[in-house]
Amino acid sequence: MPRIVGVDVPKEKRIETALCYIHGIGKTSSLKILKSANIDPGKRAKDLSGEEVSKIAAVIQKDYKIEGDLRRSVVTNIKRLGEISAYRGIRHRRGLPVRGQRTKTNARTRKGPRKTVGVQRIKEVKGGAKTQEG
Repeated sequence: MPRIVGVDVPKEKRIETALCYIHGIGKTSSLKILKSANIDPGKRAKDLSGEEVSKIAAVIQKDYKIEGDLRRSVVTNIKRLGEISAYRGIRHRRGLPVRGQRTKTNARTRKGPRKTVGVQRIKEVKGGAKTQEG
């Protein structure tokens, strides 16, 4: 497996797809990186020479925020929104959908599994007294 900027990319995949295994690089970014490094996107990752791998790594380090730095900046942005009590920050804090989706139905990914509210039943005890069960 070739190692590019600290991430092992799959050797059997085409390099344009293999670069997508790096957090922060998608299909479009991958193609731009390969174009600026003058590498054929159809080449397999295992067929890359050491020089080509270093070219790719240089382009990524120069132009892109990836992996740990990207994750850290996303977390700090979310914290900042929460601290200034922005609407989006409050939604993040409460674990609700942030981008305007409905919550009456279909918000299970953010809200988690349903919390079923049980029915309260009244149980009769000997002697005619009624007690409530929860």
